[in-house]
Amino acid sequence: MPPEELDSTLTALPLRVGTYVPDDLLEDWFAPGTGMNPVSAEALKAAEAYGRRFECEFKYYPERQEGVFWKWVPAL
Repeated sequence: MPPEELDSTLTALPLRVGTYVPDDLLEDWFAPGTGMNPVSAEALKAAEAYGRRFECEFKYYPERQEGVFWKWVPAL
């Protein structure tokens, strides 16, 4: 499970600002024991679902070896 501080961070995250999480933490927090090179599909799906709880988008960037949570901009 992600630390409670990440819950607080994503709750308070302003629009268009991201929180970056390295891939080793993505595995540890969202799918421990599934392997890490590359990050498992289970970890990425769990991270995406977790982000939605806080109205955040999630995208994994393999070339940077990190995932990003951010608040989307509502349609005007």
